[in-house]
Amino acid sequence: MSSNIFLTLQSGIKKWVQAISASTGASDASKIVMTDASGKLDSTLMPTGVGADTRSVVSSENLAAGDFVNEYDNAGTPTVRKADPANGRPATGYVLSAVTSPANATVYPLGGTTNTGKSGLTIGSLYVLDPATAGAVITAASATLANGNLRQVVGRAVSATALQTVHEDPIEWQAS
Repeated sequence: MSSNIFLTLQSGIKKWVQAISASTGASDASKIVMTDASGKLDSTLMPTGVGADTRSVVSSENLAAGDFVNEYDNAGTPTVRKADPANGRPATGYVLSAVTSPANATVYPLGGTTNTGKSGLTIGSLYVLDPATAGAVITAASATLANGNLRQVVGRAVSATALQTVHEDPIEWQAS
């Protein structure tokens, strides 16, 4: 028998019920919950105001897990695309799940959150948006910028796959 099955009493009758790991709303009221594969509760099970600080925003291009993104006004509709310092698009957040446009993306804000969708990071290194690859990062020490590119620090690596983000305004690079 599965470990997520529980014995309960419903209308005076004993029944086996399966726990839920995510909620779809009121239809899941009074159900037993279980943790997900990471041992944590899904954010859909938390009360409003508790959980990850995220926004759901429609994407205008395909996004990969870990991409840094730029939110903008697209004819009155909040929209998200890859952050691109070579095209004047600073990072306003990041995504942890891949999105095929034009689906909604779950955007995590910069500043105190951890982007766990990265790889190949050097622990302790400071990272900036990569002017050569939209949505990506590069170590601050190895970044080279052309006139008009933005330089925006987005965080410091805390592991090979996690970047502790910071919220920092971009600076436009101008060679002297």
